[in-house]
Amino acid sequence: MAEASRRLNLSKIGYCRYEYGERTPSIQTVEVIARCFNTSVEYLTGQTDDMSPDYLVISKEQSPELYSMVEFCKQDKKAAEQILELYRELHGSD
Repeated sequence: MAEASRRLNLSKIGYCRYEYGERTPSIQTVEVIARCFNTSVEYLTGQTDDMSPDYLVISKEQSPELYSMVEFCKQDKKAAEQILELYRELHGSD
């Protein structure tokens, strides 16, 4: 609980209230919780059993090469298609 409250920038008491059902988090708070724990809002709200996140956040600070590649691909769609095609050739279609 201490680690979760720290990662979410909440007081321990505030986080415990969510966990014990004494308080209901806003949808914005649920979205932050999902991002912090690398899952989806749908998983946290019981709408799916799939724990996979529905989107990824790429940090420029933590993954500068990947961040730069994504930025490049956003600007040059043709290059993005070529990179994806090369990836498919190397790793198969899964």
